[in-house]
Amino acid sequence: MARKGHVSETPATALLRAHAIEFSEHTYEYQEHGGAMLGADSLGLDPFCVVKTLIMQDEKAMPLVVLMHGNRTVSTKNLARQAGVKSIEPCKPEVATRHSGYLVGGTSPFGTRKRMPVYVERSILALPGIWINGGKRGYLVGISPAVCSELLGAMAVDCALD
Repeated sequence: MARKGHVSETPATALLRAHAIEFSEHTYEYQEHGGAMLGADSLGLDPFCVVKTLIMQDEKAMPLVVLMHGNRTVSTKNLARQAGVKSIEPCKPEVATRHSGYLVGGTSPFGTRKRMPVYVERSILALPGIWINGGKRGYLVGISPAVCSELLGAMAVDCALD
């Protein structure tokens, strides 16, 4: 069941508020392994506009954040080439939680525990608006995609697989 409402403050929403960034709040019933597609479906959103936050690591186990369309997959080979590293792979869930401070399924790129480089699929930046995790399972915030570049310093990459 989708509903629009307020969720208690998260590190992500605290950071957005501290920078006076406008956002809308959208909640839905979280399901294990539902991912961005579940959020999109529950809220009646285009999965292309729902952005998933992925915590990955390079061959030296240095963490990084990847922002990808909810209905696309990351080409780790293309991402590694553009990031200037040998290889990139997803972090194990417990490692991702340690780096981000968020539970998998509730990971936001905003207010992470550790500062990490952020990469955003270039086509996300061309969207009029996006919905991205607000730091809690079953909770998305609607924001301008420009916030990813302006607040996070996200580097645009072309690494989406259809």
